[in-house]
Amino acid sequence: MSMDEDTREACNIWETLPAVADRIIPEDGWPQATRLGVLTYLERHRGQHPQTWIDLIEPGLQAIERDSTDRYQRAFSTLSSEQQDALLENIEAGRVQGWPISARRFFVTLMTLVTEGYYADPGNGGNRERKAWEMIGFRPDPVVGPVPPPVEIDPVICAFDDLNSHYDVVIVGAGAGGGVAAMVLAEAGLHVLLVERGSWLRYPEIAGDHLRNHRLSVYGHNTGPAVEGHPRTILDEAGRERVTAAFEGDYHNNAMTVGGGTRVYGAQAWRFHPDDFRMATRYGVPRDSTLCDWPIGYADLEPYYERAEWELGVAGDAEAHPGRGPRHRPYPMPALPTTKEGQRLQQAAARLHWDVGPVPLLINSVARDGRPGCGRCGQCVGFACPTNSKNGSHNTVLLRAIASGRCDLVTDTMAERIATTDGHHATAVHVAQMVGGVIHRRQIRAEHVVVAAGAIESARLLLNSASVSEPQGVGNGTGQVGRNLQGHVYSGAYGLFAEPIQDGLGPGVSIATCRFAHGNADIIGGGMLANEFIRLPLVHWLRALPPHQKRWGAVGKEAMREGYVRTAQIQGPIQEIPQGDSRVQISPTVKDQFGLPVALLSGKAHPESIKAAARLAEHAQEWLVAAGARQVWSTRVGQGLSGGQHQAGTLRMGTDPKTSVTDPSGRVHGYDNLWISDGSVHVTNGGVNPVLTILAMAYRTAEQVTKSL
Repeated sequence: MSMDEDTREACNIWETLPAVADRIIPEDGWPQATRLGVLTYLERHRGQHPQTWIDLIEPGLQAIERDSTDRYQRAFSTLSSEQQDALLENIEAGRVQGWPISARRFFVTLMTLVTEGYYADPGNGGNRERKAWEMIGFRPDPVVGPVPPPVEIDPVICAFDDLNSHYDVVIVGAGAGGGVAAMVLAEAGLHVLLVERGSWLRYPEIAGDHLRNHRLSVYGHNTGPAVEGHPRTILDEAGRERVTAAFEGDYHNNAMTVGGGTRVYGAQAWRFHPDDFRMATRYGVPRDSTLCDWPIGYADLEPYYERAEWELGVAGDAEAHPGRGPRHRPYPMPALPTTKEGQRLQQAAARLHWDVGPVPLLINSVARDGRPGCGRCGQCVGFACPTNSKNGSHNTVLLRAIASGRCDLVTDTMAERIATTDGHHATAVHVAQMVGGVIHRRQIRAEHVVVAAGAIESARLLLNSASVSEPQGVGNGTGQVGRNLQGHVYSGAYGLFAEPIQDGLGPGVSIATCRFAHGNADIIGGGMLANEFIRLPLVHWLRALPPHQKRWGAVGKEAMREGYVRTAQIQGPIQEIPQGDSRVQISPTVKDQFGLPVALLSGKAHPESIKAAARLAEHAQEWLVAAGARQVWSTRVGQGLSGGQHQAGTLRMGTDPKTSVTDPSGRVHGYDNLWISDGSVHVTNGGVNPVLTILAMAYRTAEQVTKSL
């Protein structure tokens, strides 16, 4: 090929790109890709990820031009739509010769990028005037329409250099457990320092990026950690260690900001079932598992469940879901209204003779504590609340702690290690902050230390706090720190209906059954099934289209337009079986931006967990069929390591230091002043979302701290 031909081909690909984009999403009464700004999105992506374009997209576009010239003696952009589609179908199927790259990989990558530009939020460059959302029926705003940013109270944040050198209590982590602990201890008269690794993020910073959130993190998270400087590593089955970034699925991320996961969670507020605390007694111990009973029971936590429900604010129906344990007070707010989908599923459950009821939510259903009731927006989970109606630690207990005048909050600060003496007493926390690439460090002395950084980071902190007395890490004399990492294996099903079943009213999740929590034949434990939160349009395209559905062209666009409001999803978590080899260690090779060994994760789901998840998926299909779905299919059950946003178990409670890390009060075995206040202490993680149990345990542990003084 001559230089002139090379130059001409390089020019042609920028004519090829819009032509290909407009065949991936064509005109059909609704605008095609280029009319909605997809080229702007692609230009931004090319600037942010140039290597993808150099290595894959540009060679693929050049190859398309060569194929078009060879077959039709014309440029791709001048072909008829039928000819263009025929070429693209061959490329998608890999029926091409002489390509310098994988034709299918090129096509799938470009198809995905075009779809991102079309269906993501306009802030990413495409989806002009939200036309793609209008087309499929997605409504992101509160029912009253677009509203100004919510009125939020910014917590008072203490400057790093202004911290005291000594506090009664230092708490690591300002999420669910840390926020509760800070409030209880500060209101008890103690001077508390709350150390948060992330930032305080206002609503506009975590409001609605559909490509960077905790429901779909394609290129990063809206709450951090940042893409650079915060890796983890994974140990594969062959014993090889590989690096994973914070936004990748196997990182098992929790939101890292003031409020932690409660800033962006879906806010399901379930109590654990009484039998969740006695799994080994009820079912026995499966082979290759570390399943055992909690050292406490439901009755021990019931008053703390009640306190969490009333002090943070839960909306629900206390008469729903019978058999989940006695309660002494109703919920402080009525349940949110049932959606159109929920009503249809409620009727189906009645035909199946299943007990169903509303999902309890840490969301205001009515105005409460100076904040309004839920605005029913379409993008709840993964984002901050546009009406500040979602109740997390950041806008409830943490504000109370700071208002006491006895709680200092410092953000963007890493707890590097805990200083101890003789393996029985914590003396200080070493903290660090990076400013302009320069690391500043301080030692903060404390009478008590409470660790509430999440099951992965809490275990990592203890392991990184090794000393002469404890060379394997704090509290790790028997090698239990970091073991039994678990989260939730999720399963369920989708159903496609002949008529619209979605009304667009958020948060979407509104009806659940706990019928399969326990007592299922041939499986250990079980779980809860509920309809899902409203899906982001991109989540629908990625995960909710029927199997074998063509994903591009006129057919793919029609599937999105017709299927979005006609598709229901039912899913839920199962009671995961813990294993000692599913664990957190510290990497021998990789360090973070502070020079600290990062978390090294290993393990996989227990076969009994996979078995239970598959059974739950069968029941989800059964429910959808009873509701009248014309097509039903199950979600794929993941078999890899669990421990995602519901991470738990790595510092489990128990009475025997040989098999646990903390005692029944949450205090590390052998220590008089070192406590854990997050999901790390969960022996098992229940068949429901665990946040209410984390909150209840935090109340209980903080109360124990005050009693130990």
